[in-house]
Formats: sequence, structure tokens, C-alpha cells
Amino acid sequence: MQSRIAPAEAPWSPIVEKRLATLPHLLLFRVLARDDRLFARFMDGGLLDRGHLSLRERELTILTVCARNGSDYEWGVHVQLLAEAVGFTAAEIAATGAPFDTGIWRGRDALIIRLCDALQASSELEEDFWAELRAEFSEMALLELLLVIGKYRQVCILTNALRLEPEAGTPALPRPG
Repeated sequence: MQSRIAPAEAPWSPIVEKRLATLPHLLLFRVLARDDRLFARFMDGGLLDRGHLSLRERELTILTVCARNGSDYEWGVHVQLLAEAVGFTAAEIAATGAPFDTGIWRGRDALIIRLCDALQASSELEEDFWAELRAEFSEMALLELLLVIGKYRQVCILTNALRLEPEAGTPALPRPG
């Protein structure tokens, strides 16, 4: 199956060329590269830089959101490119595609998974859960978590609606059952 919108091909515009020079030429990026403005706006909101979360916390958030939204494409890309680098075990990687498991997730990791699940179910958080989050994360870390969750929900909508085929060599999202 092909993407519903064909990817751009080189030669790239100067705007796209500059950005792609430092990134893998992923299918999602190449589809967005068909329009300089859309590509630039999307790339500027990535939140993959050093921020208020550790790289592990950011990647746990991304993998969980991608799994909950069934984005084989984006989940596989992040597992392939970053999961090992941030120290996830094979069991942890698999657990991002399964319902919350108190046997795997503890502390801040457990709170991140629960936050992703709560926002997946509804775009609202209960006061007691918010208080639990505030006891563990700074206000800016919480703001960043909310932005990362929203951003990667957007990415999942893109990858799923466009029916992007997984990148070569990326692992498949485990399916429960």
C-alpha cells in the first residue's frame, strides 16, 4: 500500500535541504517536504531538544502515545532510532504497546504512562491525579509532557490517515492478545 500523499523527491527546496541534511530522510518528512511552509512548521514543533524532561521520559511518552493511537510507523521509528539509546529494555519496549502494567512501570515512568492513558481516554485530568503529577514533576515538565503528548497525537493522525508504511527495518508495534 502506498502513502495517500506521495513523498517529495530530491532535489529539495533550500528550506527542506537544510533541515534534511541533519535528519534521516524518513517517509513522513518527505511527504511533508512537498510544502516548505508545512514542513517548516511541523519540524519547528518537534520538542526533541533538551528540555524539562529526560530523553527517556520524552521517548516513553512518545512510544506510549504512538502505541495507544496505533501508529506502527512512528512507534517503529522511535524504537529503532532511540529506544536502546535511552536504555529501554525489550520488556519495557513491548510494554508500551500493552495496557498499563504495574509490574513494569514504577515512579515517574508509571505516572507518564498513566498520564498518556488518561489523556487518550479524555482530554481532561482529575484533580487528584494532577496533584500526584505535581508532586513529581515541575510545572514546566508537566507543560512539556502535555505538549509532547499533543504533538505525537498529531503525528499519529498524520501517519495513520496517510497510511504511511513502516520504514524498512523498524520493529512492528506489538498488538495485545
